[in-house]
Amino acid sequence: MKVLTAAEMREVDRLTAERYGISTLTLMENAGAQVAQFIGQCIPTFTRRQIVVICGKGNNGGDGLVVARHLLKLGAKPIVVLLAAPQELRGDAAANLKRWEEAAGDLRIVRSAQEWEASKQSVGSAEIIVDAVLGTGARGPVEGLLRQVIEDVNRCRPRAQIFSVDIPSGLSADTGDFQGAAVSANYTVTFTAPKLGFFLGAAHLRIGQLAVRDIGSPPELVDEVGKGNLRWLDSRELAQFAIPRDPSGHKGDYGHALIIAGSVGKSGAAVLAGWAALRVGAGLVTIATAEPALTTVAAHIPEVMTEPLAATEAGSISLRTLENDRLDILLKGKRAWAMGPGLSTHTETQQFVRALVGKHSAIPLILDADGLNAFDGRSEQLRGSKGMIALTPHPGELARLLGSTTGDVQSSRLALAQKAAADWGAIVILKGHHTVVAAPGGEVFINATGNPGMGTGGTGDVLTGMLVGLTAQYGTRDWARVLGFGVYLHGLAGDIAYAETGEAPLMASDLIHAIPRAYKRFYAECGRG
Repeated sequence: MKVLTAAEMREVDRLTAERYGISTLTLMENAGAQVAQFIGQCIPTFTRRQIVVICGKGNNGGDGLVVARHLLKLGAKPIVVLLAAPQELRGDAAANLKRWEEAAGDLRIVRSAQEWEASKQSVGSAEIIVDAVLGTGARGPVEGLLRQVIEDVNRCRPRAQIFSVDIPSGLSADTGDFQGAAVSANYTVTFTAPKLGFFLGAAHLRIGQLAVRDIGSPPELVDEVGKGNLRWLDSRELAQFAIPRDPSGHKGDYGHALIIAGSVGKSGAAVLAGWAALRVGAGLVTIATAEPALTTVAAHIPEVMTEPLAATEAGSISLRTLENDRLDILLKGKRAWAMGPGLSTHTETQQFVRALVGKHSAIPLILDADGLNAFDGRSEQLRGSKGMIALTPHPGELARLLGSTTGDVQSSRLALAQKAAADWGAIVILKGHHTVVAAPGGEVFINATGNPGMGTGGTGDVLTGMLVGLTAQYGTRDWARVLGFGVYLHGLAGDIAYAETGEAPLMASDLIHAIPRAYKRFYAECGRG
């Protein structure tokens, strides 16, 4: 789905009511119900927890009142703190305040700093805080009572889990910046479509885990109203990959992928990449690795084919591999290739990488890890390549390629990924929280899946294998989306593994084991049995 500005989101809401007869009161009811349901999914014991819902006087506060009412129906006992006099609420928000009062819910009115001090003890002891103070329509700096409330809410972390309704209060829906104060949420549950500001400025420090929930607006309306080229990668965006295979298909139909990876001491990277390429469904996979590492690689995955490459004294790939058209022969019949995992930064091996990039322009290449390191301080050489290339840097690698810092990259992830893609004529996959897939033509995808537990050695090698395996299957006709599917599936496998292991124990191989279940969940979300 498209990512929307605040004005575009308001237009979607207006057209939903005008064309489809779905009132704004119904949209508010659906929004609050979705947040309550999400809280239950994240914290199954929520009915035994102390919950405080903090509401402003606008529609965001109205959403919060609905959240409280649905939590009450589910057996919880939330306290609502209203930061306004009841008569200040209008329209749908006023209607939902009346419903809360009719449900005999606990309501505490706070209109001044003194009244807030009297109510702050309840907030300070809360285990779940629902932030429904300011929505996407908020303008100007947050000052006075609202600033004090937001700052006190932020002090409740990490003891309390903070759920922001639609957007963390104080954050700009268009720029991702804030003036005065903004809530630092553990979770943000937004409605219909993500907002542009979620991926800009300081938003990555405030959003937490982002969930997008339908509340009644048709998806086609989002595509009609949205004017930008930024899209959110969820199952609907990728439904074309849920089509069943032809019953008469065979391994030759699903592509042959070549992975150039590994060296002595780093053969595991080649194993992970090859294993992942097979798991996503490539028909055939060949791993070409330095000869001393070949036995180790072959022993781990009986389904892959292996090819020995000439080695340096250090056990990495040698420039001698280029003799006698060795690589031309290896690439014959391949639909995609990847290069980089575990190659090492040996000088001769890095020269080998640079000699290859752009030489086989008819076959799509995924360049990762030490394949990217070969271009540190030489990124201008990427501009000269004529091939179809996808680069998969983490923030530190992109910073080195750009001659920048990791902090600069993290603060401008979207803009720098887009600029790098345009400058280098390559698809840039900037890994991390909300991985960015930026194509040179301006198309950009933001990934919805993944978790902090995936920040461990080897997960990038798994991604490389998945990307080359999917490219071998689906080709490059819509390559940015194919790669986006790989990123999405990688994160989804990580989420499934995380549910079983938790964050700290998660290992790269856990993702590979979870790929079949990730496919199963993806198919189910797309309506395929």
